[in-house]
Amino acid sequence: MSNPPFVLILAGGSGERFWPLSRRAKPKQLLKLLSDQSLLEDTIARLQGFVPPERILILTNQDQEAAVREMLRHLPAENIVAEPAKRDTAAAIALAVGWVARRDPGATMIVLPADHVIRDTAAFQRDLAAASQAAEETGALVTIGIKPTWACPGFGYIELGEPVRVESLPPDAPAIFNVKRFREKPAPDLAQVFFDQGDYRWNAGMFAWSLPAVLRELSAQIPALADFVSQVRQTQDFEGTLAETFPHLPKISIDYAIMENASRVLVLEAGFDWDDVGSWIAVAGYLPKDEHDNAANCPLTTLDARENIVFSDRPGAITLLGVSDLIVVQTHDATLICSRHEAERIKLLTAKVDAALQ
Repeated sequence: MSNPPFVLILAGGSGERFWPLSRRAKPKQLLKLLSDQSLLEDTIARLQGFVPPERILILTNQDQEAAVREMLRHLPAENIVAEPAKRDTAAAIALAVGWVARRDPGATMIVLPADHVIRDTAAFQRDLAAASQAAEETGALVTIGIKPTWACPGFGYIELGEPVRVESLPPDAPAIFNVKRFREKPAPDLAQVFFDQGDYRWNAGMFAWSLPAVLRELSAQIPALADFVSQVRQTQDFEGTLAETFPHLPKISIDYAIMENASRVLVLEAGFDWDDVGSWIAVAGYLPKDEHDNAANCPLTTLDARENIVFSDRPGAITLLGVSDLIVVQTHDATLICSRHEAERIKLLTAKVDAALQ
């Protein structure tokens, strides 16, 4: 590739699944769940040596803008943009396409979530480079698929078509396939079918494309978003155009907007480890455990307690007696105690707590 790609990192979110540690102003990607860096900082660190900081764009929202700017002071200020309204991923990506087009209308662009865990940085960068090269050479929209490790009903799936050879990539490059179709989050029994068949990959929300290719699809499928890209690209008042136009854009995901009906979509099979860390149960997999499978990030004393998850951002010890399968999360102003089997319902609980705690 002649120039490094631009990388868009989607860093919005509502801060519900990890309540009470997460809040509207501090959602999952801003939390230090697994190390002394936030997931957003880890995402940017994985790009070091792959793209320069000035080619990284962070899209967040107004609730979180101040925290993101404070956390990412090493990035150019104009590379952090707060969406003035929640309009889903298609509008966010259109905004980024316009932002990049102002700088380089022929560029290649990568889209990444801000809140995933990936430890093998070398393999990650290799796969991003291959996806970018495939996007440039073929003119296709490229998505990165994760080989399932279990029949998860919580992810969207990508059905593989025929394998594709990209001439400029070496023989040992990651496998690339035509996309036969995208499948929405399936019922558990259908997820098991997908897993057993072996020709499905998890949709991780990671994409690569050339700007001409994505603009072609936006123009064909969602003209309002293509018009918005043109406005962003040409305006002399970026902030004013954003504030006036963005809240009225179609509220639709990028998958529905263009990926599912695009003229050509390829999927590159990821060769790196991946975890979307979607719940406290997932976080527990990274925490130290005692002999009774109690996972904790803090000093923990137990008696007849098993398979509990404990997370605290306060000093001091926590003790458990005669309980099992609990999630206990303690912050300076709130404590959560729930069954680990109810982890998916935490986001419903947040709507019932005092607004100051949301």
